[in-house]
Amino acid sequence: MKKLLPFLVFGATPAFAAPGPFFTLFNSDFVVTVAFLLFVGVLVYLKVPGLLAKMLDDRAEGIRNDLNEAKALREEAQTLLASYERKQTEVAAQADRIVAHAKAEAEDAAAAAEEALKSSIERRLAAAEDQIASAQASAVKDVRDRAIQVAIAAASDVIAAKMTAADGNNLIDAAIGEVEAKLH
Repeated sequence: MKKLLPFLVFGATPAFAAPGPFFTLFNSDFVVTVAFLLFVGVLVYLKVPGLLAKMLDDRAEGIRNDLNEAKALREEAQTLLASYERKQTEVAAQADRIVAHAKAEAEDAAAAAEEALKSSIERRLAAAEDQIASAQASAVKDVRDRAIQVAIAAASDVIAAKMTAADGNNLIDAAIGEVEAKLH
C-alpha cells in the first residue's frame, strides 16, 4: 500500500491531465466540462431548478403550516389547561364549602340531638317523679284505707262488746231521723 500512495497522490494532479489542446474531444477535461454544461442545460430546459425551488417552497410552506398548527394547538392546550386549572380551583373551593357546610350541619345536628336528649331525659325524670309521687300517694292511701279498716274493725269490736241491743236500736233510729231531716 505504501508503494501506491505516492501514485495516488500525484495521479490527481494536472500533470497527468490529457495532453494537447483543450478544445478537442480527445481532452477528457473538455469532454467532462461539455457534459457538465449539457447536463446543467438539460436541467434548466426541463425547469428542474424551478421544480426543486417549488418543492423546497412547498416543503417550507408545509413546515410553516405545521408550525402554525402546532402554535394553535399549543395555545388551545394552554387555554384548556387554564380552563381545567380554573375548574380545579372552583371544584376545590366548592369541596371546601361542602365540607364546611357538612361540618356545620353535623354540629347543628349534634346540638339538636343533645337538646333532644336533654329534653327526653327531663321528660323521663318528670315521668319517673310523677310515678314516684303517684306510688307514694297510692301507698299513703292504701295505708290510710288499711288504717281506717283496722280502726273500723276495732271500733266495731269495741262497740259490739260495749253496746247493747237497745243502744243499737237507738243509734239506728237516730240515723234514720238524720237521713229524713237531710232528705226534706
